[in-house]
Amino acid sequence: MYPEIFRIGPFALHSYGLMVFIGFATGIWFAAKRAEKKGYPKEMVYDVSLWILIASLVGARGLYVLTHSDEFKGRWLDAISPIQSDGTIGIAGLVLLGGVILSIVAVYLFSKRKKISFWLITDLLVPSLALGEFFGRIGCFLNGCCFGIPTHFFLGVVFPSTCAAGAQFPDTHIHPTQLYMSLTAILTFFILLIIESRLSRLGQLFGIYLIIYGITRFIIEDFRWYESSMILFQGNDWYITISQMLSIIMVIAGTAIFFSKKLPEYKSKEPTISSYQTKKATKS
Repeated sequence: MYPEIFRIGPFALHSYGLMVFIGFATGIWFAAKRAEKKGYPKEMVYDVSLWILIASLVGARGLYVLTHSDEFKGRWLDAISPIQSDGTIGIAGLVLLGGVILSIVAVYLFSKRKKISFWLITDLLVPSLALGEFFGRIGCFLNGCCFGIPTHFFLGVVFPSTCAAGAQFPDTHIHPTQLYMSLTAILTFFILLIIESRLSRLGQLFGIYLIIYGITRFIIEDFRWYESSMILFQGNDWYITISQMLSIIMVIAGTAIFFSKKLPEYKSKEPTISSYQTKKATKS
């Protein structure tokens, strides 16, 4: 694993940040290509991506700070400052689900502002969301964060003591949950592309993404290590994390969306995009 690619004084290029950037850039590129293929302007993708970028960073950082408040006692400015109190440059500590949830809110607000179908935008973007997570979780692995619990499974990995995973479980094989999530993300990406042509309503692709992500994330959580601040409910031999609870909500929401009769049909009059010049969109 390589948490730092290089360092110049207080500035360090982290592999996690680089992989997140690659994931976001690749996702935007792919969504723009999808938009053009369907007859929509790629400028729409660029505009909504800016909203998503800001919302995802705020949401991911906000949920991390909320669930790790002890880390910031006496230095609350570090929660938002790119220059930390110890002199380092950069912000470490994000929770992906917080970014996903706030990004959905941002897309909804964008759709209302631009008078564009919310379901059209979500269906256009969800494959890119899965693709972006594929790269981002590889960054988690290289960084040694979001790691699993000890295991004798042949896929177990020993992390160096210089990262969070190795410090928590020194010289111990643990589940590479980062790679599990990366694998499920790329599989989700291909599943969405394969089944899209078989759907009859806008928004159903988004619903399927929520269902798949919620189920896979809930399962992988059982193999992931968490500090006590991330555990919502706990019994003698079981527990439910905040991420698992959010995953349950995503599955319920995705199911409700998929079976909703209020979603616009593909074959009906296509949603108009009044804020952009575009030719008539067709279902690919």
